[in-house]
Amino acid sequence: MVDLVVGATGILGGEICKELTAAGRAVRALVRSSSAPDKVDALKAAGVETVFGDMKHPESLAAACAGIDTVVSTASSTLSRADGDDIETVDRQGQLSLLEAAKTAGVARFIFVSFPPDESAFPLQDAKRAVEAAIVASGVPYTILHPTHFREVWLSAALGFEPHNAKARMFGHGTGEISWISLFDVAKAVMAAVDNPKAENRIIPLGGPDALSLAEVIARFEQATGQDFEREVVPHGDLEGMLASEDPLTRSFGALMLICARHGCAIDNAEAKEILGFEPSPIGDYIAHILKG
Repeated sequence: MVDLVVGATGILGGEICKELTAAGRAVRALVRSSSAPDKVDALKAAGVETVFGDMKHPESLAAACAGIDTVVSTASSTLSRADGDDIETVDRQGQLSLLEAAKTAGVARFIFVSFPPDESAFPLQDAKRAVEAAIVASGVPYTILHPTHFREVWLSAALGFEPHNAKARMFGHGTGEISWISLFDVAKAVMAAVDNPKAENRIIPLGGPDALSLAEVIARFEQATGQDFEREVVPHGDLEGMLASEDPLTRSFGALMLICARHGCAIDNAEAKEILGFEPSPIGDYIAHILKG
């Protein structure tokens, strides 16, 4: 049994590779010539087979999928990108090409890590929904996972969250309640979906155990540190202005930030627990880990 992980040099994909190899599974990772050498070396050191390919080049995906039982795709152009990468070429067309390669190769399961649907329309969501529809219609056995906002991304310095400096960025009033999830819990959910008959042809939402607004998360950090945080407020008007950008990624991040500012993304984990035995870690664990580091 060989599993292919696409997006393996990303923060989630790399953790999924660790979970799969720790379980004694043979893992192949799709990497590019532009992939960071240290990340590729780390995969090899963990016993992962690496194969060169690019989601923009369908012929390379066909070779990567040969002899594969399960394809796991976490790839996205949102956090890191090479020349020619964008939402259209990677998150839509690239994923569709990967699905076609997996179908041709006769894989037993296609696991796609996406995110929960939102009432608004924006380029990244449009791409994800188009890929999900194609997966469902493909005839390839699938599991689609819908984790909400990752703590390690949204509650990090990359997005202005700096607890060691007692600073935090607020999107609007930060009142949208979100079931902030750890990427490590998502990796465990992927592992639980592999070869799991109950997870076949299912779309499963995932979230942390508590739905908290960004304002409440900051208050939790303040309580843990005993410090009042300086808040950098990004006004609603600025976020709405991002929606008018010509750049699809800017529009997408604007929409995702407005989710934090407004209606949030609260998740019921009952289905994930029943199917995957999913038990997400509390946000207090993340707070303790960040403050300890």
